[in-house]
Amino acid sequence: MPSANLRNFGVVTITGATETLTADAHSGILIAVNRAAGCTLTLPDATGSGNLYRITTLVDQTGDLVIQAPDADNVMQGVAYLGNDAAGASCFYTADASDTITLDGTTKGGKKGARVELQDVAANTWNVMVYSEASGIEATPFSAAVS
Repeated sequence: MPSANLRNFGVVTITGATETLTADAHSGILIAVNRAAGCTLTLPDATGSGNLYRITTLVDQTGDLVIQAPDADNVMQGVAYLGNDAAGASCFYTADASDTITLDGTTKGGKKGARVELQDVAANTWNVMVYSEASGIEATPFSAAVS
């Protein structure tokens, strides 16, 4: 029977250009991306496990931080809150085929301290929340980029 408590075994720091996330190594703990030049994180297949993946950025992104589903059958549902001025935050929703989050360090978020939470809620379905500072005119970080 799964535990009702989140694991809290510290932080996994990502410094490489790519990382494939796994339940054993990444679920329930903080994933800290410490690479400004861009990084691609690939999620495992969503099965309805309830596993939670929490990602934060330790530096402003100068390249794209891409968080993607393992294949086009997996989709994301949720929202991104991006803000950069006194006018408040912009809110962006996923589309039906969204499978990728791209934080570019400017209009799509990705400033130091950005936070992304992804939960495996059903077969082929990820629930997502993105919170980040952005610059310029905010734009959606969601796309259908996995083929």
